[in-house]
Amino acid sequence: MRSGCNEKATPMKPQATKIDFTVAIPTYNGERRLPEVLDRLLTQINTENICWEIIVIDNNSTDNTAKVVQAYQENWPQNFPLRYIQEKKQGAAFAREKAVEAAKSPLIGFLDDDNLPAPDWVASAYAFSEKYPQAGAYASLVHPLYEVEPPENFDRIAPFLAITQRGPNPLRYEPHQKVLPPSAGLVVRKQAWLECVPSKLILTGRANGKMLTSEDLEVLSYIQRSAWEIWYNPAMQIGHKIPHWRLNKEYLIPFIRGIGLSRHVTRMLSVKTWQRPLAMLAYMANDIRKIIFHVLKYRTQIKTDLAAACEMHLYLTSLMSPFFIWKKVYLDSQSQT
Repeated sequence: MRSGCNEKATPMKPQATKIDFTVAIPTYNGERRLPEVLDRLLTQINTENICWEIIVIDNNSTDNTAKVVQAYQENWPQNFPLRYIQEKKQGAAFAREKAVEAAKSPLIGFLDDDNLPAPDWVASAYAFSEKYPQAGAYASLVHPLYEVEPPENFDRIAPFLAITQRGPNPLRYEPHQKVLPPSAGLVVRKQAWLECVPSKLILTGRANGKMLTSEDLEVLSYIQRSAWEIWYNPAMQIGHKIPHWRLNKEYLIPFIRGIGLSRHVTRMLSVKTWQRPLAMLAYMANDIRKIIFHVLKYRTQIKTDLAAACEMHLYLTSLMSPFFIWKKVYLDSQSQT
């Protein structure tokens, strides 16, 4: 690796400093959550040979997020700058697109404002990029930091809350497995994003009453169907803070329904256009099979077991997804033009 960017860039040539790595933190009303994330980034180790930056993308917050960042900027080290930008379009997809546009480096590591990176997260992320140059994106090992004890059998649905624990060794996500990692702790090559991800995505994230989540999986689906690879890197570790209210039925059921209703988009991205009608019927048949077996297995427990209830809502909304997407995305967008 080359030497880091501990030296100040001269006023005459500010473009001389090349940034190796960008940490992007999309946030909405994150004034209480951001400080702990920024404190963790302040104490990163083994970054002496890495020139990196941090960008906080304020996604139209109504609290004091901007003031919190400004207070940190006053005494922030100059060797890895802390930048603040705004994205007025509500939705995680728009905030991430703004991060890609603003990043000065070829590598963008995304942290949510409730993600606490390990002390060597930046160093491990950068090292992986050099060892696996064909990795267009790679994910962290994500530990849950529950505020309260999760419900019984919660491990069955924990991955939907961005809990990613796939063993101690690097692992490639194979396209035929139909599994992709969440955006929490995800690193993306800017080149892969710009080459593969369209400027207008269907899924934009939960905002303004919309339930179309899984916007991170839509991005990764575009990247994976190209020549780029998607990886899991357990050397990159983060803790994901999960407050008590995210374990309640009132939050989880609508959240899981949003994932199911969005599935048609990510399912079809891995299928050739001429195969999509048959693929849609095959997915629907499989969803019906899952619903029948789930009812036979859990029967009345679906009403009392939160994990079983969430799984049932996932299967039902996955079955509904093609019709929901067609109406909400295609028909509604045409009626607005």
